[in-house]
Amino acid sequence: MTAVTSSLSDDQRAILALWYEVNASLSAYHTLITSFGYPQLAWQAKVEAWKQLGIHHTHLKRHEQPEQTLANIDKIQQALIEGRYGLLFADDADYPAQLSQIYDPPPLLFYRGNSARLHQAQIAIVGSRKPTAHAQKITFDMAQYLAQAGYIVTSGLAMGVDKRAHLGALAQADPDYQGRTVGVMGTGIDVNYPNHRDQLFTQIIEQGGCIISELLPHTQPHKHTFPRRNRLVAGLSLATIVTEATIKSGSLITARLTSEQGKQVFAIPSHIDNSNAEGCHHLIREGATLIYHPQQVLEDVNGQLDYDKGAYRTANATNSNSNRSTINQTSDAIETNSIKSTSQQLSSEIKPARSTVVVPEHLTAIYEQLDWHGQDLDALISATKFAPPQLIGQLMELELMGLISEQGGRYLRI
Repeated sequence: MTAVTSSLSDDQRAILALWYEVNASLSAYHTLITSFGYPQLAWQAKVEAWKQLGIHHTHLKRHEQPEQTLANIDKIQQALIEGRYGLLFADDADYPAQLSQIYDPPPLLFYRGNSARLHQAQIAIVGSRKPTAHAQKITFDMAQYLAQAGYIVTSGLAMGVDKRAHLGALAQADPDYQGRTVGVMGTGIDVNYPNHRDQLFTQIIEQGGCIISELLPHTQPHKHTFPRRNRLVAGLSLATIVTEATIKSGSLITARLTSEQGKQVFAIPSHIDNSNAEGCHHLIREGATLIYHPQQVLEDVNGQLDYDKGAYRTANATNSNSNRSTINQTSDAIETNSIKSTSQQLSSEIKPARSTVVVPEHLTAIYEQLDWHGQDLDALISATKFAPPQLIGQLMELELMGLISEQGGRYLRI
């Protein structure tokens, strides 16, 4: 099967019917599939049979109104025909294989944009909805760097860090690197939340990125929908970076889910009195990898790309053992093709780690004062005590050697 863009098969209509009638409840959906074996059998079952399985009374009420269910399916099919969004089912060849490995994978995904992004190597960047100016810059620069290295930057489309991550990934001068971002929604695929996200959604789609949601169209935001979104952000990605987060941030949920899926969590430290970074410091204390440059992420994550089929299964064995086999199994053919395709693509796209930097002795003093975040001339003059002409000359020399760059009046290492 391939991605659905218009007509729906009987099985797909049955899946949508169940998903609608259980109001996108993963537990209820899996209970029905496990009990009846096939979506059509589950949907055709009597209300009493559902009741005996302990299905919630609100779901039973919807099941008693098949006309309303069919009307909603018809609306979705019409939207597919009109191209307002696309739809992937869990048994489609185009369904992202990495999501099949998580606990309780969604039976379907609505998407807008370039769904091919879902099959490329992704790194999640998450954090505070109200980040400091410094964290916003770090997030933007890190996302831009990772996208230039060939990765897709995945985040949750929220204000703050999420938005800066998406925008950083989109800020590519080379057309070949544009659109390298995936946004996971905590609402229905056709709901712009917050309202001013419409511009960001449009930019992602027009530049070749992708936006997805497991929730039914018109689903409004709710406190329970965002943790669900977070598990998909973690599930799609090889690793998660937290650039700044409070101790009660939802980003820590994403980090925990990433860790539970056997993947690496990276966190950026800050001042110890920065309450906005307490979440990052907590993650580091609990075992997350401290980083201060995106190249450190690449060095760790690139090693994961050398896996073969057996290694891929081993890495996910812990989670796979707890999955419901009737829902989560992906055929060997799909898995093999997906891994092969991913490996081939990454071998051509991911840039190798940089070799050791060799800095001439007379430039060492100024080079050591520079970092990835960047410093302006006044700060460098104060730190080095060099006269301005001497300092500018050495900066020009380092820039000509390709060791540093100047961005907005700030000098930073490359």
